[in-house]
Amino acid sequence: MEDIEAIAVLQDPVRRRLYDYVVSQDHDVSRNEAAEGAGIQRTLAAFHLDKLVDAGLLDTESKRLSGRSGPGAGRPAKLYRRSGAERQFSVPARDYRTAADLLAEVAEVARLDAELQAAARREGRAAAGSVEDIAAAKELLAARGYEPREDGGLLRLVNCPFHVLSQRHPGLVCGMNLALLEGLLDDAEGLRARMDPRPGLCCVVVGPSKNNES
Repeated sequence: MEDIEAIAVLQDPVRRRLYDYVVSQDHDVSRNEAAEGAGIQRTLAAFHLDKLVDAGLLDTESKRLSGRSGPGAGRPAKLYRRSGAERQFSVPARDYRTAADLLAEVAEVARLDAELQAAARREGRAAAGSVEDIAAAKELLAARGYEPREDGGLLRLVNCPFHVLSQRHPGLVCGMNLALLEGLLDDAEGLRARMDPRPGLCCVVVGPSKNNES
């Protein structure tokens, strides 16, 4: 019920705009910035941002943006970012996460990495669309929930669709994820997926293939 109630908060179009803006940024967002990004007044933004915090969809902290402390440093600003909590529900109730965790545990114990990666690569190829450039790759990855962001000719993936499993079985799941993306980009000329784990990001990055690197 908590997940249903949290997701229901996003039915309000103003809250949805604010949420979409905050999670699309690569930094914590102040009330002023969120209000400007959503095209609403600051007081209204503050109200709805705090509703999103109450629902567990956003996290917040107070920080002085000037970097100074002590007298004359000004009041701390309230900053917002996406919550690390996951929300999902199904009707009727299903528990695919437990099944996935058990299957991953068995595959890990049985050392089925190669077989899992081969299956993931086949799945990626079967689901691949026409990827002619990095813009098309970005669109494809966004549709699959990776939330790609351009960064100096690379696509860094802000969200890992397999986050919980990757935390419990990193070697197995990250290898599977890489193979899946390799399959998705198999026909993408000049692009390749490779491992580049960074805190808070997916373990895979998409960038120029070796033949296109200067």
